[in-house]
Amino acid sequence: MEFAIASAIGVLAASGIYLLLRARTFDVILGLTLLSYATNLLIFSAGRPVVGKPPVLRDGVAETLAQYSDPLPQALVLTAIVIAFAMTAVTVVIAMREHADLHTDHVDGEEPDDERRSGGGR
Repeated sequence: MEFAIASAIGVLAASGIYLLLRARTFDVILGLTLLSYATNLLIFSAGRPVVGKPPVLRDGVAETLAQYSDPLPQALVLTAIVIAFAMTAVTVVIAMREHADLHTDHVDGEEPDDERRSGGGR
């Protein structure tokens, strides 16, 4: 299970960084979202996820760490999900406004020259 979580974190982080380095606004937003997912998984995995053990105290069960999973990373991840959703919404609104004003979704607001895109030079 640790290998699967570590692999998922690595793939999400690598994909997020790749998309952040793209020159289009949508790619940057998607990259930030993937990086936030990777961060959430990293925080969640730091809390020693255990299958079948509740994060809340129950009657009749000993109050030891062996009987429960850590609830703090779960609470942090829930908070991070809400904050990431709000920030993604704000970023999408800003990107839509930029596209409406500049008529492009390029991050610097300018499309590359046609000569550079086709490979021709001076």
